[in-house]
Amino acid sequence: MAFHEVRFPASLSFGSVGGPERRTDIVTLANGFEERNTPWAHGRRRYDAGLGLRSLDDLETLIAFFEARQGQLIGFRWKDWSDYRSCTPSDDISDSDQLLGVGDELTDTLQLTKTYRSGVFSYARPVSKPVEGSVRVSLGGDPLQEGVDYTVDYGSGQVSFAHPPDVGAEIRAGFEFDVPVRFDTDRIMTSISNFQAGEAPNIPVVEIRV
Repeated sequence: MAFHEVRFPASLSFGSVGGPERRTDIVTLANGFEERNTPWAHGRRRYDAGLGLRSLDDLETLIAFFEARQGQLIGFRWKDWSDYRSCTPSDDISDSDQLLGVGDELTDTLQLTKTYRSGVFSYARPVSKPVEGSVRVSLGGDPLQEGVDYTVDYGSGQVSFAHPPDVGAEIRAGFEFDVPVRFDTDRIMTSISNFQAGEAPNIPVVEIRV
């Protein structure tokens, strides 16, 4: 699958509308009870980057980005302004934010994940597009040094350790991340309001599996 490791201009995505989508199959039985199942293990995000009144330079940037991705053909990174860090919006990123696993002296590669909790229930979301330079890792509470103790594949979100972590040692990480997406249309319609401004009211974007 074609993918460009480039982010949609954050200044243009700010103010966009979107969020997670789930797919649930519901069958209503004759007695009124329901059977509910889902074919998706993970949610999928959708966004609308439609631009209100913007400068002509902003519209040019949008069109150039769209053309370089050839419409729906090539994926790219997207900053979800409502959910782009391993911690809560009011906190700073810490190397203890997310539990990735527990050492067993055998496993030396782990996937970055972000866990969403509500009461006693939780969901672990794989993070495949961390922001370069933002990943911080700790082992048993001790901070590690990137490039010495571990390396990060910023294209897949996998963390590889120089040595498999010791048995029982908690492996934690903090990071910023993007969402892998593509345009959900092969056409962008723009409207020029005056000689200095215009708008592109509908720019659908959808998350992709990578």
